[in-house]
Amino acid sequence: MSISSAFDSGAIEVVSLADHRDIQLRIKADNASEFAQWFHFRLQGAEGLPVTLRFLNAGNSAYPEGWTDYQVVASYDRQHWFRIPSEYDGQVLSTQLTPAGNSLYFAYFEPYSDERHLDLIGFASVSDKVKLEPLGQTLDGRDMTLLRITDSDSKTSLAQKKNIWLTARQHPGETMAEWFMEGFLERLLDGDDPVSRVLLERCQFYVVPNMNPDGAARGNLRTNSVGANLNREWQAPSLERSPEVFLVRQRMLETGIDLFLDVHGDEALPYNFVAGCEGNPSYSPRLETLENAFKAAWIAASPDFQDRFGYGRDEPGQANLTLATNWVGEHFDCLAYTIEMPFKDNADLPDPVYGWNGERSKKLGESVMQPILAVLHQLR
Repeated sequence: MSISSAFDSGAIEVVSLADHRDIQLRIKADNASEFAQWFHFRLQGAEGLPVTLRFLNAGNSAYPEGWTDYQVVASYDRQHWFRIPSEYDGQVLSTQLTPAGNSLYFAYFEPYSDERHLDLIGFASVSDKVKLEPLGQTLDGRDMTLLRITDSDSKTSLAQKKNIWLTARQHPGETMAEWFMEGFLERLLDGDDPVSRVLLERCQFYVVPNMNPDGAARGNLRTNSVGANLNREWQAPSLERSPEVFLVRQRMLETGIDLFLDVHGDEALPYNFVAGCEGNPSYSPRLETLENAFKAAWIAASPDFQDRFGYGRDEPGQANLTLATNWVGEHFDCLAYTIEMPFKDNADLPDPVYGWNGERSKKLGESVMQPILAVLHQLR
C-alpha cells in the first residue's frame, strides 16, 4: 500500500501503513499557520482489503466540532465523490471500507481543482457579456482574476446599473464556495434564462471565483501562502501579506458596490445560511429590510436555504470590520452577506450517499439569482 498527496490541494501526514486495518494518519496544518482540517490524498494497493483509516489528531484540529456526524468523502475517478460512514470519538476520526479498485482518493470535501478553476474562467471568458480583468498576482505568482459581466447592449446605461460583487473561497479549503460560483456563472451566462436576462440588463456583476489560489493549490484550509487568513485582512490589506484582498478591494473602491455576497463553507453547522451586518456601526432599518427581503426570497427559491440556524447576531456596533462582509457593508452602506454551506450535509434535506456536495452547491449558486432579482429595485 501507499499514500500520496503531492498533487493539487493534496494534504495529509502518514503515521503508519503497517496494517491495512489500522492506517494511521494526521491532518496536516496549513503551510504557514496552525489551522488543520483539510485533507486530500490517494490510497493505492488496497483493492479488496478491509481498510480502516484513523485520523489521530482530529480532536486537535481547527474545528473539532466539525467531525460530529461528518462522513469522509471518497472517489475512484475524481469525478464522482461519495460519502463513507465515519465515526468520531472526541479525538480520533475513523472510517472504514473495502476498496473496489486499486486507487482511491479521499478528501474533506469534494475538491475544486485549479484545472477546473481555469476551465471555469475559460468558459466565462468566451461570452460576449464577460470582460476578463487581470488584477495582479498572488505571492506564489498565480493570477488574481476578476470577471466583469453585463449586457453591454442593454438600454440601461452603465452609470444606472447596480454594481453587484461576489467573491468566493477566501478560505481555500471551503471548496463548495467555488462549486457555488460555477452554478451561479453558468446560469448568469445562460441567454435563455429570463432572470439572467433581466439582471444583466440592470446590473454589472463583478465575480472573483477563487480569492485564494495559493492556499487552494497548497492544500490549506484557511490561509494563503504566508499564513494570512484573508477574511481577517479587509481593514488594512497589504501587497506583502494579503495581495489577494488588496487587489480586489482596490477595484471595489473604483466601482462602488450595491450588493455584496461572500461565499464560504462552515465545518460544524449542517445547514445553508447567511450572516449579515447587524453589528456594523452604520447598520440601519433600511439594511435590515433588505436583508429580510433577500432571505425570504431565497427561502422561496430553494428548499436548501433556511434562516432558522446560523451564527449568533453581533451586538450593535460590535462587528469585526476585518471581515469582508462587514467591511464592505460598512464602507459602501450596502446589502452585504456571507453565505455559508455545510461540509457535512443539509440536515433539512439529507442525502446519505453524497451528503452536501459540489453539485448541490452549484444548484444553490443558481438559485441565489432569485433573491438578487427580488431586492434589485430596493438597492440604491
